[in-house]
Amino acid sequence: MSTSDPPSGLVDFLADRDNAVLDLSTAVARCASALGVPEATVYLVDLQQRLLVPLDETAAAVAVDGSAAGWAYRTLSLRAGESATGGMTAWLPLLDGAERLGVLAVHAPYLDAALLRRGRALAALAAMMITSKRAYKDNVVQCTRAEPMRLPAEMLRAFLPPRTIGNHHVISTAVLEPAYEIGGDAFDHCLTRTALHATIVDAMGHNLLSGLTTAVALAACRNGRRTGSDLPELMEAVDAALGQWLPDQFCTGVLLRLDLASGALRWSNCGHPAPLLIRGNRLVEGALEREPDSPMGFSASFRSAERQVHETALEPGDRVLLYTDGLTEARLADGTEFGLERFADSVIRASTAGEVAPETLRRLIHSVLDTQSQSLRDDATILMIEWQPPGR
Repeated sequence: MSTSDPPSGLVDFLADRDNAVLDLSTAVARCASALGVPEATVYLVDLQQRLLVPLDETAAAVAVDGSAAGWAYRTLSLRAGESATGGMTAWLPLLDGAERLGVLAVHAPYLDAALLRRGRALAALAAMMITSKRAYKDNVVQCTRAEPMRLPAEMLRAFLPPRTIGNHHVISTAVLEPAYEIGGDAFDHCLTRTALHATIVDAMGHNLLSGLTTAVALAACRNGRRTGSDLPELMEAVDAALGQWLPDQFCTGVLLRLDLASGALRWSNCGHPAPLLIRGNRLVEGALEREPDSPMGFSASFRSAERQVHETALEPGDRVLLYTDGLTEARLADGTEFGLERFADSVIRASTAGEVAPETLRRLIHSVLDTQSQSLRDDATILMIEWQPPGR
């Protein structure tokens, strides 16, 4: 066998049809054995990204903050050290593309470069297995939940894409709270060969009907986008869908398209808070503020003008923030609002510290949740886009 050939045990594992029906823990254990990894444990991050929960129920959950496992998750880097039970443990991030799923713990009497390389291969395979199975394996989903979820939130989360997507040109990442009680907020993002498309939506109310409104809006956007529609046609599609199926409902939102090569940003604002632009570690005041159009769901007969599409040019390293007012209007312990200034400052400080974009939002939303005097009064959603093209 040449040095470039995969281990024969791995070939046998991947070729064995019976592995397709294995539970995830058993499949990972067999894959580890095939790769020559002595012992491995998968930890999935919970819905609010506070805990890393093991698929193996005999192991204990680990906090994302203040642990070696959490450090690997937060920084997307390998962390290794002595194990409390003897030997060594390497913590490796579990990534599905740009999406952070959790970490993989590799336990061995000692660690060397060859074992760490096999561990990275196992982490990549485990991430693909998790992604392929979580849509129909409830135990995987249950592992990431710390409390029961309300019906509107269950419905909306079924429509959401991964929290984070990206490539060598761009990363788009989002958070949504209250995690188990969302009613009308949602986000969407996707990549084509040439562009990033992103949407944030906030439906009227905070109940199942609000969730239905958001679900219809997202479906109309996706349907139009996948047939080549541009921003004006996407908004018309949402207007028509809500007008036909939910005529008394409406939602605000921002729809945007970013050209990956040039950084040309085009967006439309339908009655929503204006996006923010952070450039060179400072907030560019009013950079993306335009007169907003009417919320989506209003037919043309109720609108005073045609919907507008705006355009600007991003610079490498720019961060664009879409958000709902549930974030800026959240009340802190002293009764003050979180506000736009504190929001932008939190992102700027994290960027200065070199945090990866998903970690910036994780820490930001926790700072809101942990310092307010009571539960969020409204859904709070943030979507952040960072354009960083190679060689620019």
